[in-house]
Amino acid sequence: MLDTSARLLRLLSLLQTHRDWSGSDLAQRLDVSPRTVRRDVDRLRELGYPVHSTSGTAGGYQLGAGAQLPPLLLDDEEAVAVAVGLRGAADGGVDGIRDASAQALVKLEQVLPHRLRRRVSALSEFTVPMVAARRGPAVDAGTLAELAHACRDHERLRFRYETHDGSSSRRVVEPHRLVTTHRRWYLVGWDLGRADWRTYRADRITLTPPHGPRFEPRTPPAEDLAAWVSEGVSTRVYPARATVLLLAPMEQVAERISMSSGTLEPVDEHSCLLRTGAVSPDALLVHVLMLGFDFQVREPVELAEYVGLLRDRLSRSLAPEATGREGR
Repeated sequence: MLDTSARLLRLLSLLQTHRDWSGSDLAQRLDVSPRTVRRDVDRLRELGYPVHSTSGTAGGYQLGAGAQLPPLLLDDEEAVAVAVGLRGAADGGVDGIRDASAQALVKLEQVLPHRLRRRVSALSEFTVPMVAARRGPAVDAGTLAELAHACRDHERLRFRYETHDGSSSRRVVEPHRLVTTHRRWYLVGWDLGRADWRTYRADRITLTPPHGPRFEPRTPPAEDLAAWVSEGVSTRVYPARATVLLLAPMEQVAERISMSSGTLEPVDEHSCLLRTGAVSPDALLVHVLMLGFDFQVREPVELAEYVGLLRDRLSRSLAPEATGREGR
């Protein structure tokens, strides 16, 4: 039989699985009497753990949410997962979370067993974050929380928004959802002044309370909001747009296409469609060429014709060199 301290930890671990336990099940798991289970539950309550109980044949015990955060028990895999997640958050782009994540990681690593600390340290020391050099402007954690609360509570938002060219305007928006990538946070909402669904980069939002009133949610612009935002920031926002058939598997192409550079649609196991945009046809073609895959322009027709003109121009640029070799 476990001693009292070890038994309390075991009981807490069972309760943290977020399921209802009957007193008899707990007693069987801990190899004690139901009366001992009741006493141990009372001890956990004295330590600040909100253990709820119900009586009757269907009654039992369940760990609930309290006013303060009590210590948590994690198994090996959970501890490593939390440590890796905290390290990623510490390297992320949300102001106010990076420092807190780093502090929480230090506390966790102090109590990790040596075998787990080695695993976490290896992941840290031998992993290079590819996005570090390309990290965009950080987002204020308080702003993100306020945006999320407004989405949840269906409350209108008032804010000043700065566009990519540096100009700013005041907006009144019915917020719907936050969409995130590894580099950006976007707010999707109904812009009352423009009577249309819009996407806003969270790092360009300056909230100007008071907010409100509450509103009845509208039907969102798409079922897949992530794909809708991706198309908006990679295609609809640009004057030059194209649909290109890439002669490569979608899984391979997806490694080189971010949310902000295009959307992908599978065709078969050997090809996929890329929808993308750019500031000009030249910039668009450079973007597609730099992907390194064979491709065919599906639309617009003007872009396909432009590719033909460039092909002829490139062929002519090689002609003198080819002629020189033949005359030698």
